[in-house]
Amino acid sequence: MELPIDGRYDIGFLLVPGFSQLAFSSALEPLRMANHLTDTPLYRWHLLSRDGAPVEASSGLASGVDGSIQQAPQLDMLLVCAGLEVQRHCDRVTLQWLRRQAGRNIPLGAVCTGGYVLAQAGLLDGYRCTLHWEHISSLHEALQFPRVTFCSQLFVLDRDRYTCSGGIAPLDMMLTLIARQQGLALAEAIAEEFIHERIRGVGDRQRNPLRVRLGHSHPKLEEVATLMEANLQEPLTLDELASHANLSRRQLERLFQRYVDCPPLKYYMDLRLMRSRLLLRQTHMPVTDVAMACGFVSPPHFTKSYRDRFGHSPSQERQRRHERVSEAQTAHAADSARLPASRVDPAE
Repeated sequence: MELPIDGRYDIGFLLVPGFSQLAFSSALEPLRMANHLTDTPLYRWHLLSRDGAPVEASSGLASGVDGSIQQAPQLDMLLVCAGLEVQRHCDRVTLQWLRRQAGRNIPLGAVCTGGYVLAQAGLLDGYRCTLHWEHISSLHEALQFPRVTFCSQLFVLDRDRYTCSGGIAPLDMMLTLIARQQGLALAEAIAEEFIHERIRGVGDRQRNPLRVRLGHSHPKLEEVATLMEANLQEPLTLDELASHANLSRRQLERLFQRYVDCPPLKYYMDLRLMRSRLLLRQTHMPVTDVAMACGFVSPPHFTKSYRDRFGHSPSQERQRRHERVSEAQTAHAADSARLPASRVDPAE
């Protein structure tokens, strides 16, 4: 991320419908604060959408943009900001435009699920990258991008590719990039302005430690829960789990009842069902394949367990996803039809 000759750095933000407003703001605000604290226009940003129309975030809030991707100025860096249902926004026009930016040797980055768009364009082949942990799980199961190395780090800076997960992780990535360009003192001053106690690094992981998520720090409980998460496709028996932790079956049951308030097998089943819901919502895997990926050898058993947990069947979950996508596509088409002719992407 080298500074241009004139000292000002132009960064483009491609807003993908359904993008995370929090992740986008976490990437943009450090740039604003850098300009404010130095009283110098170090950074200039340009908000872009595919067709120049406002883009609706996952929260439902619409953000205006400066123009379409075809109207983008010369950029020094481009960040793709995405969120929900990112798969349906990887259209030919967007992917070709991204490839042209890469051909100009512009560093490319992504926040939240924006890395999925870059991967679809083939721009992460041979790179290490990250995106939100829920989607990493889905991509791993679907084996969609064999030439991309996904990891669970908070953010990854690999040569001219900068990717990070969602939430406030973009804040840490941008502060790290600002520190490289402008010095650590400015980055730390920005962090203080945002009441951000420390700048997390590339070695930090996305998810909270298991003891935080469970609410307890019992080492045996953590050990067994970790084993469960690592063995969802081929679930271990209760006796196997107890043996790995050097516990008796009864000791293991008492441990879960005391600290988690449920039997260990119920906790295990919930992990498998939560994974299956992610796969149904975020991949195109057949329902039977989802069942097998989550340790259900019998489709009827999977359907019954899923209905008991969520109140509807796996097929209905998938149908709900299709309905949401269809509604969003209809709304997007209606918005595009209302645009003045001069603002419609000529490549459509």
